[in-house]
Amino acid sequence: MTIDAQQAREVWKRAECLFSESQVITALDRLAEEISNTLAEAHPVIITVMNGGLIPAGHLLTRLDFPLHVDYMHASRYRNCTTGGELNWTVRPQQTLKNRAVLIIDDILDEGLTLESIINYCHQQGASSVHSCVLVEKIHQRKEGAYHADFIGLQVDDVYVFGFGMDYKGYLRNVPGIYAVAAQDE
Repeated sequence: MTIDAQQAREVWKRAECLFSESQVITALDRLAEEISNTLAEAHPVIITVMNGGLIPAGHLLTRLDFPLHVDYMHASRYRNCTTGGELNWTVRPQQTLKNRAVLIIDDILDEGLTLESIINYCHQQGASSVHSCVLVEKIHQRKEGAYHADFIGLQVDDVYVFGFGMDYKGYLRNVPGIYAVAAQDE
């Protein structure tokens, strides 16, 4: 079901703020330090998963003070819906990944299927190592045995969230904080 801007505004009004903008910024500072400690000497290719990874990556990249290449990919299972389907590749990275350290930045790790497919793709392209960073990880049992991120900013319960890159039916990625959708809007 699609919604309009007014409906998105109403969803935001009813939502519960899980993490304020300052709490997200603190998590991004910590992530940048962890990434720097791991990859500063690796000359990595940083790949943003569009569209959700755009905002977290933009904030993280300005905090990484070492040489790196930046690229992006667009692969999604959600396509403006609230439940995932088959992985759809729109754009693949342009940088050569062969013999390179790669860091994938995405907005959220839910079941891990999208991220696992992206990691496998990078290995197939010859990456020497592949690391992953997500701003938010959902805590639930559905991803048991699935892929786990190397760098995790924040954790949330198994609720639908939006803000700081994560959308609600295509809207609200730009919200400065992380919000849980009210039960009536799920």
